Parts: sequence; C-alpha cells; structure tokens
Amino acid sequence: MKNLTAAVAVGAMALSSQAFAETQGVTDTEVVFGSVNDLSGIFAAVGVPAVNGANMRFEEANAAGGIHGRQIKFVVEDNGYQIPRAMQGYNKLLNRDKVFGMLLSLGTPMNIAGFKLLDPKGIPNIGPLSSARQMLQDPIDNKFIGFSSYWDQVQVGVKYLAAEFDAKEICTMYIPSDFGKEIAESTKDVAANLGLTLGGETTHKPDELDFVGSLTKLKAAECDVITMALGVRQGITVVGTAKKLGWTDVKFLNTSAGFLEPVAMVPGGVTDGLYAAAGWVDLYSRAAEPVAGKFIADYKAKFNQPASGFAMLGYSGADTVVRALEAAGPDLTHESFQAAMESLDYKDELTDAMVKYGAGDHQGVDEVTISVVEGGGWKLVSRQ
Repeated sequence: MKNLTAAVAVGAMALSSQAFAETQGVTDTEVVFGSVNDLSGIFAAVGVPAVNGANMRFEEANAAGGIHGRQIKFVVEDNGYQIPRAMQGYNKLLNRDKVFGMLLSLGTPMNIAGFKLLDPKGIPNIGPLSSARQMLQDPIDNKFIGFSSYWDQVQVGVKYLAAEFDAKEICTMYIPSDFGKEIAESTKDVAANLGLTLGGETTHKPDELDFVGSLTKLKAAECDVITMALGVRQGITVVGTAKKLGWTDVKFLNTSAGFLEPVAMVPGGVTDGLYAAAGWVDLYSRAAEPVAGKFIADYKAKFNQPASGFAMLGYSGADTVVRALEAAGPDLTHESFQAAMESLDYKDELTDAMVKYGAGDHQGVDEVTISVVEGGGWKLVSRQ
C-alpha cells in the first residue's frame, strides 16, 4: 500500500512538472512576465514610471515569499516607441526569456504588431499602456485591459465639453498611427452623433514641435473643441502655442495618453484649462488619502523622484497580476490564469476604481473620468 501511495505521489509530481514544462515561463520556483515598453522615446514619461511601479509591487510579492512559492521575474525591453525595436523585444522575450505573459507593453501599433507573435502561443497580454480598442481584438481570450478605450474617452469628453461650453465646431490633431486614428475617428463619430460640425483636422509626425501653421488653420475654422492624439511634449507645446497666438477660448481635450502630472505642472500655467478624459482619478488630487499618500511616499523613497499617475498604473497592473496568480492556484497554466483573471472583482483603492472582469468581459474598469488642469494640478470635474 505504501508503494502504491508513493507511486501515485510520484506520478502526480511528474504530471505537475510536465504541465509546467508545457507552459513556458513557469517552473516550481519562478514565473516570468515581460514588457515591451518605451523607456527612451516620446512616451518615456509614461513607460519609465509604469515599469518602476510594477517592479515595486512584484518586489513586495517576492519579499513575502512569492505566489504559491514562485518568485515573479519581470523582464523589460525598450521599444523607444519604434515598431522594429518593439518586434526585437517581443522576439527576445518570447523565444529567449520564455515569458509566461506580457504586462504594461506600451504603444498601440507596437501591441498590435506583437499580437502576431503572442496570439499563436496564447501568451496573456495584461494591462497594455494603450487604450486603443484593438487591445481587445479577436481572439480576446489572452487579452486583458485595465481601463476605458480612447474611443470611449473621446465620446464622453466631447459630449461633456459640448454641453458645458455650447461647442459647435469640433476639431482634431493627431499622429496618423493606430493610436491617433482611433481618436480622430471617435471625434468625427461623436461630432456627427451630436449634430456638430467637424471643423478641421491636422496630422503630425511623432517628433513635430512647430504647430503655428496647424493652429492658425484650426483657429480660422473657429474650432471650439480640439481633441489631441499627440506625444506628451507635443500636447504641451500645442496648448502653449495656442495661448501665444491669443487663442484662449478653445478647449483642448487629451485622452489618458496625456493625463500626466508633468503636463499639469508646466511652469507659468501653460497648460491651465487643458482637459483630459481617462479611466482613473489623478493620484495627487488624492494625496491626503492613506493609500495614495503611502504610495507617493514609498515611490519617492525608492526612486528618489516623484510618483506619477502612470507609476500608480504600473503598480496597479502588477497588483492585478499578483491577484490572478493567487487565484489561479499552484497548478499554473495559461488556462488557469485566464480563468483567474475572469474571476477578479475588487475595489482598487490606489486608483479609486472598481475592477471587474468576466468571461467575455476583459476590460477591468468601465468608468470614464474627466479632469482639467487648474493651478498646476488635475482637478476631477466628472465621472461617467
């Protein structure tokens, strides 16, 4: 009987080891996640703090003994917001590092290109730093996003501004990538649905910084609201240039891609009056709250630089992964991880958002928030 029991135990261990061997990135002691992020390009102000925030959460989990005895390894490759570099990163992570899943990969076109490598292997793509609708393109089984899409953010943001300021002419400025096109198309759609006029549109290169001609054209078109799908520095330059031209009655609307503290904190009130539609509440507007305040202090102590909203999102995204790994149990496979993700339903105190996934519902947060720059910070004006 003892021999039979021992044989059953050995067989179970063999089957368990075989399952891990067949699921890349998983051993008895480690699970590997990767990210193709922007650490040096036009969205480095998003990517760097997001990676820092994720590392904070994983280090906490690892220091507590890991998840079901496994340490979480997080390998990050810099895409510089360039597709060729992104593909090099995906190939390395998938074929050399053998990642179990991807987390916080940045850039709409970069993620879309990466799906060609991830989807055939069923590699989960969690919390991409893109709010494009394509982040949930078919097949969606392995895709999970954190917040509302650019499309929805523009829809809600334009409706809010049109109602508040009796806007008639809606315009858009965008980089003609998948990221920019979604925002431009949503702008046109919501304008048509509201019976408003599309006053004009301008397209821009990712490194363009002279917007005098474009703004002069849009001013002549009498634009009341201008949606933007530009780089972080570009968005700041656009708003500042409009003020220099004496155009102060137009309302500029960013999406979550430009919802950053550095945008609000530009000296001299350059960005005062800029609006942003996103999926979470600004971190510093809640600095007096215990959870937000502790995160701000801990991040500053660890990295010797101020925390940011995207540092918060990085931490929150990693926390989602930790919760899913816990729920998946010790027998970790892509199938058990997907089921665990679909079971998550909790209040994220750090982002002040309800997170809920489900079968066929791979968007964690549905709410859209609208904020405006006021006195060097973001002020929440609406939650929908």
